[in-house]
Amino acid sequence: MKEAGDKYRSFLHDEAKNIEWRHGGPPIYDAVNKLFEEGRTKASIYDLSIYLSIYLSLFYTYICIYSDRCGRGREGLSGEETLKLGSYNALLKSSLPEEFKYYKAEEESFESSHDAFRAALPRGFAWEVVAVYSGPPLIAFKFRHWGYFEGPFKGHPPTGEMVHFYGVGILKVDDSLRAEDVEIYYDPAELFGGLLKQPIVSNSDQPQNCPFQHHKTS
Repeated sequence: MKEAGDKYRSFLHDEAKNIEWRHGGPPIYDAVNKLFEEGRTKASIYDLSIYLSIYLSLFYTYICIYSDRCGRGREGLSGEETLKLGSYNALLKSSLPEEFKYYKAEEESFESSHDAFRAALPRGFAWEVVAVYSGPPLIAFKFRHWGYFEGPFKGHPPTGEMVHFYGVGILKVDDSLRAEDVEIYYDPAELFGGLLKQPIVSNSDQPQNCPFQHHKTS
C-alpha cells in the first residue's frame, strides 16, 4: 500500500500506529488534495474510539434535508451508527416517498455508497468550510461539497461538469473542542440535479453489432 505523506493531515501518520484502519492503512487523499488546490471526509477509520475530535459517548449527527415532507430533522445518529452507515448514507437518507427519492440509502451499504460516488467523482469529492458565523461552544458554519462528474452514477452518464451543494452546520463542542453533536441542513437536490442531468443509458441504447457479423456461411 502506498504510504501517504499528507501535508494537510499529518495526524493520520502521527497517530497511525494504534489505529485499526478499515482498509488496512491510512487513506490516500492525493486526488482530493489536488482538486482542492486547483479549485481555489470520508470515514476511513474502522474503530470509532480512535477519533480524537469527537466526544464519543455524547456524539450524535442530526440531518435536516430541505426536501423532506416533514421539513424537520430526523432522529439523530450516534457515532457508531454514522460510521456503520457511511457518510453518504447518513447524509442522503430521506423520508420522501419512494418515487421521489434521488438516492435510496436504505438499499446501500457503506461500501456500495462509496463505490458509487468514487466512480462518479474520480478526482474526489472535496469538502470545504466557506464561512464561520460563530465561535465555540456552538459553531455555526456554511460548507460546500463539490467535485467533477466524470464517471457514471447509477446508470446516468457523466457530464464532465462540476457538481456541488451548499449547506449549513451547527457544531457543538466541549472545552477541549471535541464535537458533541452536529446538525446539518442542506438540499440534496442541488447535488442530484447535476448527477441525474442525463437520462439513464440502458443496454438497448448501446450500439448493436451487425446482425450478419457472426453469420457463418457454408
